[in-house]
Amino acid sequence: MTPETPPLSLSPELLDAVRRIAGTDQLLVAMDFDGTISPLVDRADDARPLERSATAFAELAKLPRTTTALISGRALASLRAVASPPEATLLIGSHGAEAWLGAGSAELQLDDTQRELLAEVREVLAGISQEAPGTVLEDKPAGVVLHTRLAADDVAEDAVAAARAVLEGRPGVFLKDGKRVLETSVVHSSKGEAVEFLRQATGATGIIFAGDDVTDEDAIARLGAGDLGVKVGLGFTQAEFRVEAPVHVAELLETVLRERRRELAGD
Repeated sequence: MTPETPPLSLSPELLDAVRRIAGTDQLLVAMDFDGTISPLVDRADDARPLERSATAFAELAKLPRTTTALISGRALASLRAVASPPEATLLIGSHGAEAWLGAGSAELQLDDTQRELLAEVREVLAGISQEAPGTVLEDKPAGVVLHTRLAADDVAEDAVAAARAVLEGRPGVFLKDGKRVLETSVVHSSKGEAVEFLRQATGATGIIFAGDDVTDEDAIARLGAGDLGVKVGLGFTQAEFRVEAPVHVAELLETVLRERRRELAGD
């Protein structure tokens, strides 16, 4: 090992699991973006994938019987802008409310009731954000996100509590907690449903999924015995495996690429 080569950080058990799933017939490599392929940043627009992750992910997308996908809470337009995904990569945005499976994919359409409700939700959150320094709103096709990353802890807690007090339990409004965000949507969706949708759409016989946030647990919960789930960072998880940070996701993707190439070369 040269001085420039960092030591392996993946556990022997995770390496063995990667080697096993690399031999599956149809492999789906699905990744969360923020906090997984990209480090978390204060401004969402500044997020970019780590170069090693982007390179390995792009090479995986070129392999036969291998599909790559990004499953994100971001709107599709935002995900494309920051992730610059390979052309063949499937995209799931807005926690599953938006999907792009290639040319001709239908855009998300809200009905009149949903559009009116979304406008009301935004008005509520705008009023709260104006009184909570450091909070900002992000508009999505089916929802509005209250970001509190730049707010003081007590301000963030009060803003989220105020939003929940008004919106929780309101018919047609769905709330999700994330890392310093409160997600609102007028469309019911989850990353778990997105994983099942992609499994059926791709015919995957094995899925690798990695994510760092609370909402990623929905996807991890839908993985089966022949799949591989990886939690990024600390905190509760149902995943069998864990890595510390996005830099270790890069190592994971490079390992998946190496083992998948080896398996395919033996076909």
